[in-house]
Amino acid sequence: MSDEQIPVIRDVGQGTAKLMPDVDRDRAWLLTVNGAPQSYVDLDEPEHLEFEYVRRLAHVLDCAAGPGLALDLLHLGGGALTLPRYAAATRPGSRQTVVEFDAALVDLVAEHLPLPEDSGVTVHAADARTWLETAPAGSADVLVADVFGGARVPAQLTSVEYAREAARVLRPGGLYAANLADGAPFAFLRSQLANFGEVFGELALIAEPSVLRGRRFGNAVLLASDAPLEVAALARRCAADAFAARVESGAPLDRLMRGALPVADADAVASPEPPQGAFSLD
Repeated sequence: MSDEQIPVIRDVGQGTAKLMPDVDRDRAWLLTVNGAPQSYVDLDEPEHLEFEYVRRLAHVLDCAAGPGLALDLLHLGGGALTLPRYAAATRPGSRQTVVEFDAALVDLVAEHLPLPEDSGVTVHAADARTWLETAPAGSADVLVADVFGGARVPAQLTSVEYAREAARVLRPGGLYAANLADGAPFAFLRSQLANFGEVFGELALIAEPSVLRGRRFGNAVLLASDAPLEVAALARRCAADAFAARVESGAPLDRLMRGALPVADADAVASPEPPQGAFSLD
């Protein structure tokens, strides 16, 4: 094992971060924080995506515009910058802004997993909600939210006021995509659908069938736009994945969110604590 492949352990704002090399792939790394997987990055092959939910977000980006077209992307939550690296590789010339709360984690990633100089990615250590509220209106084609404090989405990113800020920052026809996590009876997920249904005209949800049926706690990607979503193309990509997922929209999604109401800032709460061992590697 070379010096570059030695595991790195460092205290960061959210706890203990570990960068562990993948012995099967040169210059590939797994980032965990407090034992929970956060990111997987292959520096030589940024289009290689290990985590299922990241592949689903990548499918969303693939369907967001014509192949290879550059986009303006805003990422709330950064980790090891897996998705920004993917977008830089598949949509060269894209302008990408990443907002990551944990400044020590930003420094760790910059030191050990540096971005190419021409990546078009700018990383800021800042609070996601505060940054969003000061971002220019109509400045992003796609907004990706993947923000977890520990293993929970912070309350300030779960309200209808937050959804309105996301809509303000997006251009007409822009796309919002968020990585969420929940389990039956889906009180949190239903509230998020209600929030974004209040603000956007089109919604969709991507998740594994076992999660949608309430058999286990897991990730779900929420999509929202004021323009029709490319559901058919997206569904084909998600169904063909090694861990197949479904794309729900229309009547099935209406049934899931029936009776759910938008949640104001004053009443917003963080996403539910995952069951023990749901995501942890330790």
